[in-house]
Amino acid sequence: MSLQGPMIVVADSPATDLVDALVAAGAFPIIETTWADAPTAFVSVKPTAVVIAEPGAPPNEAAARMLCLQIATANGTIVPVIARAYGDQEAAIPIALPADAALPVERLIARLQSAMRVRALHATVLRRIETFASHDGRLPPMPIGDALDDATVLIAGRGPLYPKLSVSMGERVKLVGALSVETAAKHLNARDVDGIVLGDGFSPRKVEAFLTVLAQDARFRDIPVAVIGEAPPEFIEALPNIDHVAGDPVRLVARMVPLVRMHAFEARLKRMLKSLDADGMFDPETGLHTRDTFWRELGKAAAEAGDRSQPLSLARFSVDGALDERASMDGARLVTRLIRNIDFGCHDDDGSILIAFTQTDLRSAHVVARRIAGLIKNTMLVPRRGRDNVAANVTLATLKASDTLDSLMARVMGSRVVAAE
Repeated sequence: MSLQGPMIVVADSPATDLVDALVAAGAFPIIETTWADAPTAFVSVKPTAVVIAEPGAPPNEAAARMLCLQIATANGTIVPVIARAYGDQEAAIPIALPADAALPVERLIARLQSAMRVRALHATVLRRIETFASHDGRLPPMPIGDALDDATVLIAGRGPLYPKLSVSMGERVKLVGALSVETAAKHLNARDVDGIVLGDGFSPRKVEAFLTVLAQDARFRDIPVAVIGEAPPEFIEALPNIDHVAGDPVRLVARMVPLVRMHAFEARLKRMLKSLDADGMFDPETGLHTRDTFWRELGKAAAEAGDRSQPLSLARFSVDGALDERASMDGARLVTRLIRNIDFGCHDDDGSILIAFTQTDLRSAHVVARRIAGLIKNTMLVPRRGRDNVAANVTLATLKASDTLDSLMARVMGSRVVAAE
């Protein structure tokens, strides 16, 4: 990713090695500034990125707070912040993506390039929104709030640090646990994950095998990875957001959260771009159809099924008990990965999920629905409910010759069949 565009390097002492490395990587122009002048430089330069060259706490805390506020509230495209930090220290400002100062400067540049890819994606989405609005399109709502609310982190481990890691990380983000690398690999294929922690208890060979899978799959190139202990050096270039950390769970979480937030924001942007590409058909929050689009598509599918004597089935998925917003969205995004290309669905106002199975009779739809319900039950992240199992309830109905959309929906909203107990 190109580093062209004004870039601010903040340091009270000359950061010659870092500036030279950035120039060699193609960064231009570079403006060096002290902490005291950093807020003024940010306003006047309007940089594409900020690099904090000196590890440790900023010598001018007032200027650091002002710079942090300016970056967080800047209009337009996001401005990535990379800060050098030693393993036992926090980044200079809390929103910065940390880069270990003890490692070669190339690691910082790789992390910066990864963040700049997210900035470029954000700029693309903003341009598409402007074009979409100028053509009088019905603009899908841009997700708001902290992207960390959408994030899920996978922790794989079975050593003594695993419980502490789970508690520390679970206080900040949604969490998926795995006691083996094989189970961790299944979770990666089943759901969207925004960060991975490889805890203690695994042999170096298993860690290397797992990292090899990540490095060879383009989907996981920019995912944040924290390895307890030493990470094999050959993965540093392939995985720019990999870190090896000491066994302090609180420190690990503090260093990893900004990277997880950036990855979750990237996923949010990709869903928005998908919606814009489809003229607002998809909900950027879930990846499913918007409710209005779902009903239009269902009407067309019903008319086509009647004209061609093809089957059409409709399913409603719900979970027993009240769900919070995060759990409800997690289930909807999970369904996005599970439905077939010929089917479509939406996230309803009451938290349930409606899926239309085209060219599918009731018997075949029952098989597909049970599979989806089982995966929802076993994979969806929901608040703890003691020892009670989560029940994914499914109601199925198939289109009859005498049906209207209202009568079909009335049957789906009626009595439920428990499909995954």
